[in-house]
Amino acid sequence: MAQDINGVFSPSIGVTPQGVSIDDSRRIFNFGERVAELNPASSPFFAYLSAVAKKPTDDPVFKFLEKRHQWQRRNFANVTEVVDTADGSWNTTAFNLSSVEVDVDYDIYGRKTAGSGYKAEFLTVGQMIAFECVVAKLVDGSLANFPAVAYYKITAVTQNANDTSIDATFEAAVKLGVENGAITTFAATEKLTIAANKPGQVIGSAWAEGDTAPTGWRDEFYTNEGYCQIFKTSVPLFSGTALATRYRGDSNEYMRVYQEKLMEHKMDIENALLFGYGAVSADDLSTSQARKSWGILPYTEIHGRVKPFSYSTSGYDDFVDAMSDIFDVESAAGGQKLVLASRSIMNWLNKLGGSSFLGNTMAAGVGGSGQPSSSSYGVDISKKDGMFQGVQVTQVDTLYGTLNFVMEPLLRGPWANHAVAIDLDNVAYRPLMANGESRDTQILTNIQNNNVDGRQDMILTEAGLEISLPETHAVLKFSA
Repeated sequence: MAQDINGVFSPSIGVTPQGVSIDDSRRIFNFGERVAELNPASSPFFAYLSAVAKKPTDDPVFKFLEKRHQWQRRNFANVTEVVDTADGSWNTTAFNLSSVEVDVDYDIYGRKTAGSGYKAEFLTVGQMIAFECVVAKLVDGSLANFPAVAYYKITAVTQNANDTSIDATFEAAVKLGVENGAITTFAATEKLTIAANKPGQVIGSAWAEGDTAPTGWRDEFYTNEGYCQIFKTSVPLFSGTALATRYRGDSNEYMRVYQEKLMEHKMDIENALLFGYGAVSADDLSTSQARKSWGILPYTEIHGRVKPFSYSTSGYDDFVDAMSDIFDVESAAGGQKLVLASRSIMNWLNKLGGSSFLGNTMAAGVGGSGQPSSSSYGVDISKKDGMFQGVQVTQVDTLYGTLNFVMEPLLRGPWANHAVAIDLDNVAYRPLMANGESRDTQILTNIQNNNVDGRQDMILTEAGLEISLPETHAVLKFSA
């Protein structure tokens, strides 16, 4: 869209009708649908959000729910080591579990946390579980250790404050590695050991015919909140004389400055959506509250995933490892990410020489022309036009999902070597709008006092960024 603001009207009920120019007196112009389209390449994040993820809110402190499906992640670990020795009668009941404590590293809302564990609320009687273990078997008269998986059926569950105690009957053990196969008998002194913090998981349930219903469980929604930030940009006071004067360069100085102020306002919003640190605090001049929206980059660094890369040494393995985590199915991550990247990262990505992204990551696969062959690795890099004119997208298709790289010119200075991968399904631009009033981007004309021989206008927006399921977003940090 051209940056000329003449002829931009609002068709909304209650504001200026079509056919009235922006020079009209004492009008409020709804500009929310248009401001994001001003030079979208300079503010791609705001432009994309306004086009595909705009969700008005009726409260400046907006609440939203995060839903994580724990049926995707019913994995756990034993808290202390378990060592059982066969009783010599070939009876596997010696390996039954009694009051074994297990826990998980995420809370009832499914949020990954550090520190002490949480109880595994999804464990119920009748479920089949499997543990990674070591079996010590007699081989030629001496004990030999075999990595294995031990299978159990839960018979009792006690939910404690920070962990879960289970009783379970031993079902079988299966060797892992070269010597696969079931272990069917156990002699005296042979052992089964589940070391502390070894992974286990639910592998279904097994019930007899005509049995009773099992105990149920449920996960919970996590309530989060975001904040609408008030953005204000003033078009400076123009005297009546200045308004009537023809200037060199741009003859209408008032309209030239207006265009610059609209771009300034839009870039203020883009900066806040990228770098803002969310908070609610008392304003220094009054008892009213000054709210600040979260930006996607600091919020993701604190609550999401952070992946380190090197311009010089990161290889294909590093890239694939990062992508397998970023597109982790358990986190409900989508198959598409918008990646806002700095100029340095975009330069690195788009160079096709021997020291390039392709050269570093896929040098082992060489096509007939001598160039790296990406197809053998399930990765393809291509360029295409974005949904906005002038916005170029570098698309990276991987085994796990697609990354759509777009240059973000504001990623400079402290963020010159950063990129942020965003799941657009889990972000939203939230302008304040209710009771027939909109605080989306608007222009308030003639706000000067009535006795002033001149004109002053102001551009105002009250909006914030909603960031849900932060584990579906990722910050990519590059170093030399």
